[in-house]
Amino acid sequence: MRVVVGVGGGIAAYKSCSLIRSFTESGHQVRVVPTSSALEFVGRATFEALSGQSVHTGVFADVPEVPHVRLGQEADLVVVAPATADLMARIAGGRADDLLTATLLTARCPVILAPAMHTEMWEHPATVSNVATLRARGTHVLEPASGRLTGRDTGSGRLPEPAEIFALSMLLTERADALPRDFEGRHVLVSAGGTREPLDPVRFLGNRSSGKQGYALARVAAQRGARVTLVAGYTSDLEAPASVDVVPVKTASDMRDAVRKHSVGADAVVMAAAVADFRPESIAVNKIKKGSNEPSSIPLTRNDDILAGLVSARHDGELSPSTVIVGFAAETGDADGDVLTYARAKLERKGCDLLVVNAVGDGRAFEVDHNDGWLLGADGSESALGEGSKALLASRVLDSVAQMLDARSPRATSGPR
Repeated sequence: MRVVVGVGGGIAAYKSCSLIRSFTESGHQVRVVPTSSALEFVGRATFEALSGQSVHTGVFADVPEVPHVRLGQEADLVVVAPATADLMARIAGGRADDLLTATLLTARCPVILAPAMHTEMWEHPATVSNVATLRARGTHVLEPASGRLTGRDTGSGRLPEPAEIFALSMLLTERADALPRDFEGRHVLVSAGGTREPLDPVRFLGNRSSGKQGYALARVAAQRGARVTLVAGYTSDLEAPASVDVVPVKTASDMRDAVRKHSVGADAVVMAAAVADFRPESIAVNKIKKGSNEPSSIPLTRNDDILAGLVSARHDGELSPSTVIVGFAAETGDADGDVLTYARAKLERKGCDLLVVNAVGDGRAFEVDHNDGWLLGADGSESALGEGSKALLASRVLDSVAQMLDARSPRATSGPR
């Protein structure tokens, strides 16, 4: 795949080096096109060494090759990171006064802009208008992260992490229409990761969940315009997705309380977490030691069913009747039934609107970057989600959530961002 990585002139330009390496190490041909001001932050030689291609900023370099036209025409993907306020203004205005803006005018492939600027710049009416213009034309302008900016400032406008930009870029190569802005004005709660139930000060009962699928759902929902709350148990040191509020929890009861609190007013709740079904009846004050006093068994007690509790809360009026509730089922088959047999029974038992079913084992679902499965509906519908990245599966699940929300209540938009 031929990828053009554009680099705007902001302090976050140094992060583009990690993004370029991700593309090249994945086997893609990368051409770096910085603005002249970007070279004030990262030298030309660095970009050339990482990409293996010559680097130019002006339209008069290699004139016989007509790069200001051909780069965009031949690209399969264009990613600009960072995209500064000035650069986005020039792109929105149709300018072609350097090699990057000229390339963007000729590109007909997916184009992703990853903004990075101070909060005041991001929220300025001119930038808001430019972002709306670009999105209306089909350009994917990512939501920025919140955090430390230049100097002592913090706030919204931080460049999303390179790994996140790369993941979203790859999603668009898997599915070009994966990031519509169809969740504008909506609040989505996602749970992710595993819970840990302590046995003593040292040990716990846990599971193999990495949290990757839940984080992918939160990331994709945020980039489709949703306000996202992510209730996160234990994960594999995952970076918080850009523009997502993360609520950390430890045990199943912690997750139950956080989900019930933050689901009030939510338009959709997606329970992707791997919540422990059981916990020890009691927690030992001291470490359980081997020897004559070691226990022969550890009595367990059942944890509350969070998913079923959400359905009950909706029935009792604690949640809006239009709230879409999505469950996840990690299943294995046995002599009494296959994966879908058990999943259908679980859907009926839980009473949720949609159930995402994953067959687990043999390197599937847990602790990997890809996934597949089925989506079951309370109306009896069943569809295969297909195999692909966890972001791709997230986009397909969110398609069904959006359709269900549209059928239940009209969307209340909150502006172009």
